[in-house]
Amino acid sequence: MTNLSRGPFPNTRMRRMRADTFSRRLMRENHLSTDDLIYPMFVLDGKNQREAIASMPGIERLSVDLLLQEAKTLIELGIPAIALFPVVDAAGKSELAEEAYNSNGLVQRCVSALKDRFPELGVITDVALDPYTTHGQDGIIDDKGYVLNDRTVDTLVKQALSHANAGADVVAPSDMMDGRIGDIRQALEAAGHVNTRILAYSAKYASSYYGPFRDAVGSAGNLGKGNKYSYQMDPANGDEALHECALDLQEGADMIMVKPGMPYLDIVRRVKDELAAPTYAYQVSGEYAMHCAAFEKGWLDRDAVIMESLLAFKRAGADGILTYFAKEAAMLLNTQA
Repeated sequence: MTNLSRGPFPNTRMRRMRADTFSRRLMRENHLSTDDLIYPMFVLDGKNQREAIASMPGIERLSVDLLLQEAKTLIELGIPAIALFPVVDAAGKSELAEEAYNSNGLVQRCVSALKDRFPELGVITDVALDPYTTHGQDGIIDDKGYVLNDRTVDTLVKQALSHANAGADVVAPSDMMDGRIGDIRQALEAAGHVNTRILAYSAKYASSYYGPFRDAVGSAGNLGKGNKYSYQMDPANGDEALHECALDLQEGADMIMVKPGMPYLDIVRRVKDELAAPTYAYQVSGEYAMHCAAFEKGWLDRDAVIMESLLAFKRAGADGILTYFAKEAAMLLNTQA
């Protein structure tokens, strides 16, 4: 516990250091910069295609050519990395999600185009099967609808390898299957992808904040009234998150993710304090949507609340933040610089 050695009032006036801008700056404990930002982006097939997402105002699905144009802007703003999420049409969905590891698939083509054009931009790919399954689950299911762990891991390994072969800098398994990090790490090593990083969604909760994202990637209708309780974490649990994160690090993860973000800042803090590993958080679609709704109503100051919400992640211990506000935040930070 911190030793509180300050003397009593008036020898100590806590407001004294808050009196002027210079002293507030000097004692500021946490700082947000563009280095902390990762921008999630939705990619779809075709050319010159742009689709608005009703539940995520200001966020769009983009075809690869338009995504490349946006990537140039992000680099100019100083954002170091993007995270890709595919929008797969019905023809690309199946019970076994074979399209997930198609070497000429949407994500694979997008990664190749990005790395060819902008080699300096970090490209993170989502390793999960829900965009590719007809049932909307993150894995292969049995005849009762239960997601089969080991059978799913086999497909995830193929998917991760296909992303690495296309040039992905970071593969990010978000499926929450047991043992998948170890198998992916072994496969990457065997294939010579020794510097392909793994960002493990280690503490991914079965949250109600994911609705707009499922709309964005087109899995909401397939999932229907189903749920992901049998593999994503119970929101009531904290200790379990530490076990999940520790296991993934032991299996070869380079970074770990807590998702969602703001409702789980206590988990971010515990993970960072207890495991001292690179720790990331995802300010998810539901968080984005509810902020935007309040902004639209005029109930909250958009710029101020965006920056305050992101600073909260830094205060909790996050090394980086996946956020749909990344572009706006970078603009604001560059204006302040």
